[in-house]
Amino acid sequence: MRCALIGALSICATHVSAQGAPKLADAAEARTARAFDAARQQGPLALHAFLAAMPKGGDLHNHLSGAVYAESWIAQAAADGLCVDIATSSLIDKHRVSAPNCGDGQRPAADALNDQHFYDTLVDVFSMRSFVPSAGNSGHDHFFDSFGRFQAVSPERHMGDWLTEVSTRAATQNEQYLELMVTPPFAHARELARTLGWQADFDAMRKQLLAHGLKDDMAADEQLLTQALAERKRQQHCDSAQADPGCAVQMRFLYQVLRGAAPERVFAQTLLGFELASADPRWVGINFVMPEDGYLSMRDYDLQMHMLQYLHRLYPKVHISLHAGELAPGLVPPGGLRFHIREAIDVAHAERIGHGVDVMYEDHPESLLEEMAQRHVMVEINLTSNDVILGVRGADHPLPIYLQHGVPVALSTDDEGVSRIDLTHEYVRAAEDFGLSYATLKQLARNSLTYSFLPGESLWASKACQGDALGDSHPGAACQRFLAGSEKATVQWVLESRLLAFEQVH
Repeated sequence: MRCALIGALSICATHVSAQGAPKLADAAEARTARAFDAARQQGPLALHAFLAAMPKGGDLHNHLSGAVYAESWIAQAAADGLCVDIATSSLIDKHRVSAPNCGDGQRPAADALNDQHFYDTLVDVFSMRSFVPSAGNSGHDHFFDSFGRFQAVSPERHMGDWLTEVSTRAATQNEQYLELMVTPPFAHARELARTLGWQADFDAMRKQLLAHGLKDDMAADEQLLTQALAERKRQQHCDSAQADPGCAVQMRFLYQVLRGAAPERVFAQTLLGFELASADPRWVGINFVMPEDGYLSMRDYDLQMHMLQYLHRLYPKVHISLHAGELAPGLVPPGGLRFHIREAIDVAHAERIGHGVDVMYEDHPESLLEEMAQRHVMVEINLTSNDVILGVRGADHPLPIYLQHGVPVALSTDDEGVSRIDLTHEYVRAAEDFGLSYATLKQLARNSLTYSFLPGESLWASKACQGDALGDSHPGAACQRFLAGSEKATVQWVLESRLLAFEQVH
């Protein structure tokens, strides 16, 4: 990357020189930096207004189900005739019971549309709104329990609605790219894992799973995504002259593997994810999800990293980003904080790390940070979820340490619907809690595209556009040919164009 890290300040080029060396920020960037400082001095409201308009590139750590706001879950549950278990405030699968014939201790979700107290109760249990920790009810538990309460809403019916919601919200904040984590159906893979059982020989297990039709789930997964994207396109009028701004937000998908399951199921689902990402370019990589501190997640962590090591060797083109180090002292025994990030990188070949909160509790953290900087392993920083789930904020958060060591980072939302935030909120928080400059935030926005899993060479790694003004609407012929051959460089060029326009008016 053609940027210089000076302390926690990143200075980046606005033109690409013949030697590839960075040039200092130009007058427009300096003026914008002063406007940013003035907004920060005015307070969080002025800072939010400034950063909402700032081009922010992409959001690389975003769980689709967690990105949907509670109000949407309620509306969709009501439309689908779902019932609510009053004792748990959880939606009930329609295959068990449906409105208006809800059973004892149940209520139609549609009642919430006419009962504000009921509506407010559902919003609060589907999200972190109004949550106050109490004995036996931590932010960690409430956060993760939320997902089970609304998961009865059918993705087959509503995934297109979810894509519309998140892309619309991204567009309003001047985002242009989302990598969304999704767990597509894997019922056949799950049943195969149950019937075949666990084998320590990865190669033998893979061959058996494939021989028994593991890939049968792939057609349904591809169809689900195709239908959802088509519905999003229809809702946003993307083929018309009245196309919504959200149409311009590009999306790719990461296959979520549920790490809190038995080894045979984790392996089967992971193999299915690698196969799907190898066949369908819309799926650009793999990630492991569910609480990292869960019993099976902790017990089998080393085993799961070796599963990924084995499958990476067979499917080297499938990208890997891993939740690792989403832990804090007291949540697990001290020994559980010592190795997760390092194993994710050194064993499982993770190219990006999600959260990375416990990095300074790992064995030899300085050498780990040096390795991450040298290998360009990016960290997806999720400030609000780290606060509400782990209680880690401010001086206890390693964001400044990553910056000081030259480890690439980008801000992301994690679960913006459950947390009741958006990406602008995370930029405001980074600026307020850590005093990050405009130049640093600009670099974080650039990082979000540089370290995306979009195909093609990075703009910063090529000499094709050297001498061209970044974001120019008429780059030279060599630069145009390069951009035409690289999706990643193209979105990077669009970001530079947006930054150029933003800085001309600030």
